[in-house]
Amino acid sequence: MVDIRSAKGFGTTISIALPLTLAILDGMSIRVGDEVYILPLGYVVESLQPRLADVKEISGQGQVIKVRGEYLPLIPLHQMFGIAPRYTHPSEGIVVILESEGRKAGLFVDDLVGQQQVVVKNLESNYRKVAGISGATILGDGGVSLIVDVAALLRSSRQTTDETIFS
Repeated sequence: MVDIRSAKGFGTTISIALPLTLAILDGMSIRVGDEVYILPLGYVVESLQPRLADVKEISGQGQVIKVRGEYLPLIPLHQMFGIAPRYTHPSEGIVVILESEGRKAGLFVDDLVGQQQVVVKNLESNYRKVAGISGATILGDGGVSLIVDVAALLRSSRQTTDETIFS
C-alpha cells in the first residue's frame, strides 16, 4: 500500500507498507500456446528436446519418453489444462523432467522462457482453489502467470493423459 500525504508549507510524506513475509520462489518460465506458466525450480531435474525415437505410445496409457535408459510418463501440459499448443509432438517442443516424492515424469511444453524469482500470490485467498495450480505471480511485463503444482501433476501422471484431468 502506498500512502501520500501533503500539507501546504509542511511538505509531502510518502509511506509504503510492505508485508513482513513474502513467499519468493525460484522458477522456470515455460510457454504452452500463448500462456506462460512457472515451474518451481526445486522440482526441475533437466530439460531436453527429445528425438522422435525416444517417444513411445503406450496403448490406452498415453506416451512415455526414454531418458538415459529409463522410461518416464510424458505429461502434455496443453492437455492437462485444455490449451491449444504450438506443437503437438514432443520432438517439436521441449520436455522438462520433473521429480517429486520419488516420482519422475516428463512435462511436454512448447518453449522455455527463462529462469526468474517470482513473488507467490495465493489463489485461494484471492479467488478459489484451482486444481493443478499452487499460486500465481505477476510478471515484469504486467502479465499474470500461474504456478504449476508439480506434486499434484506428478500424482496425476498415473492417470491417463488422453483427457483433460484439471478442468
